[in-house]
Amino acid sequence: MALSLRSAVSVMPRRIWQTLSSIKTGVVLIILVVIFSAAGTVILQRPMTDADDMQRAYSPAMLRFLDATGLTDIFHTRWFVAMLILVSLSIIAASVQRFPNAWRYFARPYKSPDESFRKVLPTQAHIAVADEEQGLSAAERAFKHLGLKTERIVRTDSFSLFSERSRISEMAVYIVHASLLLIFLGFIVDSLYGWRGFLMLSPGTSSNQIETKNGAMRTIPFSIRCDGTGEETYADGSPKRWWSKLAVVEGGREVSRKEIVVNDPLVYQGLRFYQASYGRTGKLDQLILNATPANGAKGTPQEISLGMNQTVALDADTSVQLVEFIPDFVVQDGHVYARSKDITNPAVHMIVTSKKANASVNVWLPEMPGIDENASSPYTFDPKDLKTGIYTGLQVSHEPGQWAVWAGVVLMAIGLTFVFYVVHMRFWVVPVVDARGRTALWIGGTANRNRDAFELRFKNVVEQIKKELKPELVASAQQATSIAGR
Repeated sequence: MALSLRSAVSVMPRRIWQTLSSIKTGVVLIILVVIFSAAGTVILQRPMTDADDMQRAYSPAMLRFLDATGLTDIFHTRWFVAMLILVSLSIIAASVQRFPNAWRYFARPYKSPDESFRKVLPTQAHIAVADEEQGLSAAERAFKHLGLKTERIVRTDSFSLFSERSRISEMAVYIVHASLLLIFLGFIVDSLYGWRGFLMLSPGTSSNQIETKNGAMRTIPFSIRCDGTGEETYADGSPKRWWSKLAVVEGGREVSRKEIVVNDPLVYQGLRFYQASYGRTGKLDQLILNATPANGAKGTPQEISLGMNQTVALDADTSVQLVEFIPDFVVQDGHVYARSKDITNPAVHMIVTSKKANASVNVWLPEMPGIDENASSPYTFDPKDLKTGIYTGLQVSHEPGQWAVWAGVVLMAIGLTFVFYVVHMRFWVVPVVDARGRTALWIGGTANRNRDAFELRFKNVVEQIKKELKPELVASAQQATSIAGR
């Protein structure tokens, strides 16, 4: 029993290695990563999606299921990170197991084909020549004319030519493997050490406090100041573009400035500030209205401007103060309530104070019978313009693994270019003598992909060698062949 247990323990590492290095294992794991990555682009992800939008998009039961399984934050879940690590280990195991043979093929190319190799090579041709040296020289000139370098192979009993192009193509698969490892490394680093948050700013304000997805506040070593924000709309009123003018303030001085739009962030010290949202704060910035003396009193209308809790004198005896702004009001049980922060049905509450009468009057716009005292006010008010506060919503991300992801993307583009468009071609030219004593050039070639195009290239090589052979040598060789045949 003890012997069988030790045997099983010794076999287990080998089985694990074989499983990891299996092409099937790697393919299955990569397919799973692709499927879940695609799910992460289809399923709304936290914290980029507002909680209210999540609740509107999914039923309560479905949302609980998605949150419990981590599908609402796929790229930061432990099981997704574990899957990336497994894929990386599988790629490394497969590469380590197969690389020695590939490297021997790459570092020590087969330059002098023997007879058995020449017999089975699918792509080959024979050209009769009178002399080995002149035949090889003609082949060298032909390869040079076609832009191919040649190497003369000297053996104790034979001479031959070898030519190849783009041997690096044989290593392209390992370039792709390295690119995948870099991409997965970047995702793993971002999942473990990266974070995302949200920052809301109004024009003229600055902050260095970022609210992360779990509600915690993170302090960054510099401040972001909003110098302006706005939106552009289409003719039908739908949003066309949001923009924000941001400045980076560090050590009390401005060190960077940029106007950002969607997908064009401000990047500073590894932090990215994306334009995520734009809207109104529901707070009043400025109220412009006309004030006219009431009850037939003499006086012309005057335009005044009020901010929150600001007091403006109407005459030597009377002043008005803005004390309350409700963006979307509703009256219930004799009280005014705010229904929402959307500026759809605004109301303002002002207090008009008279020093002579030593009295204050509550004025509401619009009038609200039973609540306001507008009729007792010494002035009537006609609103002209209402300016409310606006904000810009910034998505903040710290992704320390992005350098690896982008390096992997570039490396993958290079590797795939070699895989699909760079062909490793090899040519051999060997003088041979048949059973009748006739001398000929055996020409063989092979390519690792795109065989149909290579066949055309091989025919061009053969035709060029024939052109390089002098006509008299060809005729002499044919005459010698004819005499030998008699």
